Amino acid sequence: MRTSSILAVLLAIAPVAQAAEFSLGSPTIAPGSTLTDEQVYAGFGCQGKNRSPALEWQGAPAGTKSFAVTVYDPDAPTGSGWWHWLVYDIPATARGLPAGAGTPDGQGLPPGARQGRTDFGTTGFGGACPPVGDQPHRYIFTLYALKTEKLAVPADATAALIGFMLNADKLAQTSFQATYGR
Repeated sequence: MRTSSILAVLLAIAPVAQAAEFSLGSPTIAPGSTLTDEQVYAGFGCQGKNRSPALEWQGAPAGTKSFAVTVYDPDAPTGSGWWHWLVYDIPATARGLPAGAGTPDGQGLPPGARQGRTDFGTTGFGGACPPVGDQPHRYIFTLYALKTEKLAVPADATAALIGFMLNADKLAQTSFQATYGR
C-alpha cells in the first residue's frame, strides 16, 4: 500500500480534533429573542433596569491577545445607528462577562478592561430604548478577537474611533442579535 493510501485510511478512521468554533452566546438572552426589562434603558422615557446581560464565548483563534464587545442598534433613527456598549482590552483569558458588568464604573469587568463612551454620552451599558411606535429594533452583540493586548485609543475616544481600531486589529468576530420595541 502506498504511503498516501495509508494516510488516507488513517485519517478516515482516526477522530479529528477540531477547535471549537468562535462563538458568542448569553445565558440571559437567546439569539433572536426579545430583550427583557433587564436590558432596557432607564431614561429617555424608558423604564428598564439598564443591566448588561451575561455573555459567554469560546473558540478564540490562535494569536488572540484581547477581546472587545460591542452592542449596536442599526435601526436607530439617527442616520448612523446607536452604540449601546463598547468594552475593550478584555484579557485573552476571559471567557465571558457576568450580568451587570456594564456599570459606568466597570467594577464587574475583568481587570484591565475599559469601556468606551456610548451614544448616550456615558460609559457603561446603555440599554434598549427605541422610539415609541417604531418597528422593533435590532440589537447586535458582537465579540471581537484582537491581535493586540490594548486598543490604541484615548480614554475619551468616540464609538467610531473605537470601531475603526477594532476592525484594524481584529483576528475574528462573531455576533448574535436580539430585538426590542415599544
